[in-house]
Amino acid sequence: ILENENFDVEISDTMTSYEDKEKLKSLDLIVPIVTGGEISWEQMQSVSEAVASGVGMAGCHGGMCDAFRTSVDWQFMTGSQWVSHPGGGEIEYKVNIKKNASSPIIFGIEDFMVKSEQYYIHIDPCVNVLATTRFPVANWYHATNGEVDVPVVYTKMWGMGRIFYNTLGHHDDIFDIPEAQELQRRGMLWAAEGKSVAGDYTKYSSTAKMF
Repeated sequence: ILENENFDVEISDTMTSYEDKEKLKSLDLIVPIVTGGEISWEQMQSVSEAVASGVGMAGCHGGMCDAFRTSVDWQFMTGSQWVSHPGGGEIEYKVNIKKNASSPIIFGIEDFMVKSEQYYIHIDPCVNVLATTRFPVANWYHATNGEVDVPVVYTKMWGMGRIFYNTLGHHDDIFDIPEAQELQRRGMLWAAEGKSVAGDYTKYSSTAKMF
C-alpha cells in the first residue's frame, strides 16, 4: 500500500532499529508489526521521542497494540492494549463507522461486516474513535455487563506525532475487504502527513519521572 503511494519502504526484522533515534526521527512513518515481545527502556525512549517529534505511527491488530505487554510507556503512546477476542478467530461482526466524526480517514466509508477476531481493547480515554464494534457477539463472562461499543479504529497524538490504530488484521486477507484496506491506507497516510506540519515538540518534554 505504501509503495503504491510512492513511499520508500524499509523493512527491519530487529528491535535494534528502535535504538537509532536520529534515524527514526528522519522517517515520516513507523509501522510496528510485533506481537508480544519486549522493548528495552532505551528503545522505548528512542521511539517515543521520534514520534513526539512528528514521525507518524500507524499499525493494526496485534502488531501494534498487543506488542510489548509489559511496557506501559508503549501502551501510553499507542493508546490501547488488547485484552481479549471472545469467541476466537471466526466471529462475524459489524464495524460501525462513527457518523458524527469529521476525520478524512472515514469520509464516505459505510459500515461493513468482517469475520475474524473481534478485538476487545482497553483504551486511553483521549483517543479519537472513528469506528467501533459492539460486544457481546460471543457469549462469555463479560456479557453480564450488557452491550458496549469498543473502538476498532482510532487516532491520537503523541507530542507532535500522529498515531493511527486499526484492530483489524488477524489475517492479511481481511484487507481484501475494500473498506478495511481503505481505512488502513488513509490512516497510514494521515499519520505520515503529520511530519510536514509538526511544530516544536520540545515544549512538551520533561525530565520528571513519568512511570
